Amino acid sequence: MNQPLSATGGQRNYALVLSTLAFTLCFAVWTIFSIIGIQIKEDFNLTDTQLGLLMATPVLTGSISRMFLGIWTDRLGGRKVFAILMLLTSACVYLLTFANSYIMLLIAALGVGLAGGSFIVGVTYTAAWFNDAKEKQGTALGIFGAGNVGSAVTNFGAPFLLIALGWQGTAQIYATVLAIAGVAFFVLAKEDPLKNDRAEKQQQGFWEQLSPLSDLRVWRFSLYYFFVFGAFVALALWLPHYLIGVYELDVKTAGMIAALYTIPASLFRILGGWMSDKYGARRVMYWTFIASIICTFLLSYPSTEYAVKGIDQTYNFQFEITLVGFVFLTFVLGFFMSLGKAAVFKHIPVYYPKSVGAVGGVVGMIGGLGGFLLPLTFGMLNDVIGVWQSSFMLLFIISLVSLLWMHSAIRKAERVEFREDREERDLPELSTPNSMVLDDWRPEDEGFWASKGKRIATRNLWISIPNLFLAFAVWTIWSILVVKMPALGFPYSQNELFWLAALPALSGATLRIFYSFMVPIFGGRRWTAISTASLLLPCIWIGFAVQDTDTPYMIMLILALLCGFGGGNFSSSMSNISFFYPQKEKGGALGMNAGLGNLGVSGMQLLAPLVIAASVFGGIEGDPLVIQEGANAGQEIWLQNAAFLWVPLIIIGSIAAWFGMNDISSAKASFSDQAVIFKRFHNWIMCILYLGTFGSFIGFAAGFPLLSGMLFPEVDPTAYAFLGPLVGALARPAGGIIADKLGGARVTFWNFLLMIIGVVGVMYFLPIAGTEGNFWGFFAAFMVLFIATGIGNGSTFRMVPVIFLNQRKRELGDNDEAIKQGNKESAAVIGFISAIAAYGGFFIPKAYGTSISLTGGVSAALVSFIIFYAICGVITWWFYSRKNAPDPC
Repeated sequence: MNQPLSATGGQRNYALVLSTLAFTLCFAVWTIFSIIGIQIKEDFNLTDTQLGLLMATPVLTGSISRMFLGIWTDRLGGRKVFAILMLLTSACVYLLTFANSYIMLLIAALGVGLAGGSFIVGVTYTAAWFNDAKEKQGTALGIFGAGNVGSAVTNFGAPFLLIALGWQGTAQIYATVLAIAGVAFFVLAKEDPLKNDRAEKQQQGFWEQLSPLSDLRVWRFSLYYFFVFGAFVALALWLPHYLIGVYELDVKTAGMIAALYTIPASLFRILGGWMSDKYGARRVMYWTFIASIICTFLLSYPSTEYAVKGIDQTYNFQFEITLVGFVFLTFVLGFFMSLGKAAVFKHIPVYYPKSVGAVGGVVGMIGGLGGFLLPLTFGMLNDVIGVWQSSFMLLFIISLVSLLWMHSAIRKAERVEFREDREERDLPELSTPNSMVLDDWRPEDEGFWASKGKRIATRNLWISIPNLFLAFAVWTIWSILVVKMPALGFPYSQNELFWLAALPALSGATLRIFYSFMVPIFGGRRWTAISTASLLLPCIWIGFAVQDTDTPYMIMLILALLCGFGGGNFSSSMSNISFFYPQKEKGGALGMNAGLGNLGVSGMQLLAPLVIAASVFGGIEGDPLVIQEGANAGQEIWLQNAAFLWVPLIIIGSIAAWFGMNDISSAKASFSDQAVIFKRFHNWIMCILYLGTFGSFIGFAAGFPLLSGMLFPEVDPTAYAFLGPLVGALARPAGGIIADKLGGARVTFWNFLLMIIGVVGVMYFLPIAGTEGNFWGFFAAFMVLFIATGIGNGSTFRMVPVIFLNQRKRELGDNDEAIKQGNKESAAVIGFISAIAAYGGFFIPKAYGTSISLTGGVSAALVSFIIFYAICGVITWWFYSRKNAPDPC
């Protein structure tokens, strides 16, 4: 292995100064919308929510890009990556000046956001120079992090440029300065001392460089950074707007006062690095969270008038945070946040000296996502709640939860981790107690299975099912929302509504690709609890967003994408349950998990129409909307209840999974261990077949209510839509059980023929050629389709473990190792094909919309379905069900 080069003190300080100056300029560019956004809002007539999205979009790019930029910096070095990044960002800032619509502004803002990725490039570059001076590394990174003062540069200087040159001229000045800085950095900066290690890094694959991310310590750092950095960026963007709205200041004064928050939050990061070196990061984090709770609580208090009725008269008085008090509290908040930011990043080069880019990139990405989500949420809270201080109320909740979680983790470390003499003590709140880890798990051993295995597996299954039920409910929530939105006054076209119905499937399918590999890496118990809890984000956010018909369509698109969290859960849930059951019972168990979990679709479509018709939460859920047209004009609808309904159930389900499920130690595997499935031919074959079964199920479920309402406007589709997913879900366990007895391939083959018959029936009852059609015939044909998809879902999942276990036995012999490898591969395949199949939930609704746009009807889409099912039937027959098939199952 190459040895790192040594560096002198002068060389280290020279590199630190250059990287800090470069980061300062990049950070100034990254927050440019906090000032020019004020004039852009007037020029483009934007709402608060639209402005919040515009200010948050660069933060999104800057956050997500950090992981990739960190890896590239590990491989190529900070000098090259930093220079290229600044030049590319300057070009994007210049192109911003040509935007003439809100959509173009958002696209340009994505490019501007690359400036935020400079943070991890500079951290990696600076840490490399101080790699042989560990005692100074925390302070050095604190000094570099002080480049956050770039936001103050923008708050001070940009208002004057804005008044003199307009927002376009301001952006052009910023682009020119950044381009010059990029060239200067490439010329003046030196290669860091770890450049000899780059050859080794360049030999590693992308996933191998991400291997440290399986260490739970990384996610602990990410949690803290979400608040200390994400909230800092959010407030840096939001404060000028807040000061103008609350205290009626002009843009110059508001920018200068906002700088009094950003300057200490940047410069005192240096002190935070030194204090972390001297007193320890944990103590600094305690100080940070306690101070943040106090400050945000006081800032949360809106201007309030009190009337106290006395004996003879009423005493009136008022409480409010004055401008002086506001400035003082934000100064204190910025000071302690700066300490916390340094404390978080103090650890990374110590624990991961050769993976600073990858690990720091992920931590920075999560923190940056806080900077994206929070301004967006601030704007939405203003539009929905109508209280300026709601932004600080949200920050108070986040800081309080963070402190309680951290303190709980520390106490548990003292009581549990040390008592059990664990090696892993860095994230005890996510550690698995010994009683929840199954070190001895042999489901194929009949004696073991009968004595204890079946009981444990059954308990895990029956906790998994309701969590999967909730995931499917959240995933398909838009199938009901889009039906009700037009009558309530939401100004969306039919094609836009189909997009909202289809996007959750698109994001859910993409997430499934990653979720399918999570169980062997993190453990089924832990991942089930965390992934279920993640459903709270879209549910709570949707509950607020749908209360206002002026909520921008872009926000709705983002919320539709977030509902994909529910879709992603399926692949990890099925992968997890597959580890618990023996080969002979996998079909039934997976069918039960998936089938009853799929009931979440019908549960949503049954319960949502009921709860939106009344104020079932006693008024705390907010005001209703009123139907604007039709026979039910004037009726009140609480559309938000369709989302709020699931919040308490998600909390209960997450807790049940955390305390009631198990991890299987033998099921542990890295991504590279599981990635072997991409070389397996039958993995890709099963992707096609499962797209035909499950993809059809979720696609029909997502599109049926809206399609029915459009084709048969005299019928209320929400009264019947739940029946399709219901019969499909109930048919899934039956498909698995029948496949256990008759063979998965045989059942799957005949099932595709039944699906073709179902589509032909739907076409027969369509309202075409001037006819009114027949809704009940149309409905009955769809019921046949739903039943067929359910049976096919169960039978295809029965095929997977048989195929891969038989292949491993042929390769390794009939032994325990073959069984172990077969189980791991089949679990990974089940998760992966679930991911690919979920794209059906996107393609089917979009096929309806595209067919209507191009031909005026849906017949063209239905014909394409018939052709695809015929292809699936032929594939099943040739490879698996015919006589002398190469892999009968």
